[in-house]
Amino acid sequence: MNKSSSKNEIVSYVLPTDSKGKGKGTFVRAYQSLAPLLSDQRGNLTIALVAIVINALSTLLAPVIIAHVVDVYITHGNFDGILIFSLLLLVVYVVGLFAAYFQTKRMGLVGRSVLFKMRNELFTKLQELPIAFFNQNKTGDLISRINSDTDKLNQFFAQALVQFAGSAFLIGGAGIFLLALNFKLGLAALIPALLVLVITQFISGWVKRKSRAGLQSLGAMSAEIQESLNNFKVIVAFNRLDYFREKFDGANQANYKASIEAGIASNLFTPLYGLASNLGQLIVLAFGLYLILSGHLTVGLLIGYILYVNNFYNPLRQLAAVWSSLQLALASLDRIQDVLALQSNMQVIPEGETSDENAVLAFKDVSFGYPGGQTVLNNVSFTLERGKTYALVGPTGGGKTTTASLMARLYDPTSGTIFLDGKDVRSYEPSDRVQKIGFILQEPFLFSGTVRDNIVYGNAAYTDCSDEQLTKVIEEAHLTKLVSRFEEGLATKVAASGDALSLGQKQLIAFMGAALRDPEILILDEATANIDTVTEQLLEEILDQLPASTTKVIIAHRLNTIQNADEIFFVNGGTLTPAGSMEHAVELLLHGKRSS
Repeated sequence: MNKSSSKNEIVSYVLPTDSKGKGKGTFVRAYQSLAPLLSDQRGNLTIALVAIVINALSTLLAPVIIAHVVDVYITHGNFDGILIFSLLLLVVYVVGLFAAYFQTKRMGLVGRSVLFKMRNELFTKLQELPIAFFNQNKTGDLISRINSDTDKLNQFFAQALVQFAGSAFLIGGAGIFLLALNFKLGLAALIPALLVLVITQFISGWVKRKSRAGLQSLGAMSAEIQESLNNFKVIVAFNRLDYFREKFDGANQANYKASIEAGIASNLFTPLYGLASNLGQLIVLAFGLYLILSGHLTVGLLIGYILYVNNFYNPLRQLAAVWSSLQLALASLDRIQDVLALQSNMQVIPEGETSDENAVLAFKDVSFGYPGGQTVLNNVSFTLERGKTYALVGPTGGGKTTTASLMARLYDPTSGTIFLDGKDVRSYEPSDRVQKIGFILQEPFLFSGTVRDNIVYGNAAYTDCSDEQLTKVIEEAHLTKLVSRFEEGLATKVAASGDALSLGQKQLIAFMGAALRDPEILILDEATANIDTVTEQLLEEILDQLPASTTKVIIAHRLNTIQNADEIFFVNGGTLTPAGSMEHAVELLLHGKRSS
C-alpha cells in the first residue's frame, strides 16, 4: 500500500494533466509556467527593467568618456577638461548606483511574490490529490518541494535574474561598442566568448540533470529524517538508534555524493568563462599594440577598448554563476511541475446510474486493489439499510478498513459502483459526502489548538458558534460526559499531532467531532480499541442515543463490541460474507485466522 519511488520521483495514483508545453524549449516551458505567477508584477518588472537598462548604459558610457579624456585632454594637458569630464563620470556612476538599487529592490519583491504564489499553488494542488498519492510518495520529499525547491526559484528571481538581465545588457552593449569602434579588433576579442558559449550550450543539459539529482537526494534525505522522527518513540522503545543512524547515514551519503556532483557541474562554468576573459584581454592587448604601432588605433581608444572587453567578459563570468543558478532553478521548477501537472482521478462525476433509495449505502460488483498490490475486494455486493448497526469482522489484513474507506470514498473502486442514498457516491461534492458520512479512524490525527478547535474542524455549522452555543449543542448531542473527561473541557490544549493526549483521548475527540456532524452513516474503525471499559460503555450509550435513522458500521476485533449488531459481515480473501449469528461470526473468524 505504501509504495515509494527509489529515485524519489513523483509517483501517484492520479492522472497527468494535458501535455501542453511538452517538446518545447526549456525557456519557453519555464515562461509558460511562471507567466501566470508574474501577471500582477508587471509594474515591478517594468521598473526593474528600466533600472537595469539605465545601469547598463551608465557602465557602457564610462569607457567612452575615459577614452575621450585620454586622447583629447590628458595628452594635451587640459586639466579643465579633465575636471569637467571627471564630474560627468561621477554623475554617470551615481546614476548607475541608484539604478542598481531600484532593480535589486523591485526584483526582490518579484521573487517574494513568486515564492508566495508558488507555495500556495503547490499546497492547494496537494489538497486536491487523493489519499493514494500520499501513500505512494514520501512526505519529506513533498515538504522539500514546497520549501526548498520554491526557495530556489525565489533566489533566482530576487538575485540571479537581476544579474542575468543586467549582464545580458552589458554583454550586448559592450559587444556592439567593440565591433563599432574597430570591427577586426572586436571580432578577435569575441572569439573566446563564442567558443565558451558553444561549450555552455553543449553541457547545460548535463548540468541541469546533476542539479535535479542533487535536489532529489535532498528530498530523499528530508523524507528519511521525517519518517524517523515520526517513529522516534518506537526507535527508542526498541533501542534501535543504530537503525536510525544507519538509515540516515545512507541517505546522507547519497545526498553528499549527489551534492558534490551537482556542485562540480554548477561551478564548471566559472573557470571556463574566466579563461575566456583572460584570452580576450590578451588578444586585445596584443592586437591593439600592433594597431597602435601601425597608426590605426590611439592609446586612449585602446584603453577604452580594454575597458569594454572587461565590460563584456566580467558580466560573462558572472553569467557562469547565474547560469548555474538558472539550471538549479529550472531543475526545481521541474520538480514543482511534477506535482502541479497531476490531476486527481477522484473527480466529482455527473449523476448516472441509481439504485434502491431505501438503502442508505450499497456496493454493486465492487472490486478494489492498491497500486502494485493484490486485489483486496473482488466483485463484492451488499446493502446497508437506514438505522441499522453493521459489523465488519475478519482477520488482520482481510480488507475491513479498506471496505470502510471505500464507503467514505477515501478511494474509488477499481470496478463496480458504490451508491449513497441511491446515487453514485462519486457524484457528491466532497462537502456533501462528508456531511452524510462520519468516519472515526483507527489512528485519529489532531491539530494543535484546543479540544473545541478539533471537534468543530471542517464543520461549517458550528465553526462560528460561541462557547455557550457550542456547549448547548454538545448537551443536546449527549456528549457532555465526554467533554468532562478533559481537565479544561473544550479549552483543553492540544499539542501538535495530539502528542500530549493519550490515544484514547484522541479517540474521544474524534468521536465528538463525528457525532456533531449528525451523519447518516457513522463508521467506527476500531474506535474503542484504545479506551477503558467505563469510557467504552459511555460511548455505547451515546451511540444508542444517536438518531434512529443513523446507520452505524463498526469494525472491531473485540467481539463484545459487535454483539448488538443487527448484521455481521465477515471480510477476508477478497469477499464479504454475511455471517448471520454471533456464533457463526466467531466460527468464520477463527477459521479465517487459521487459513491466513
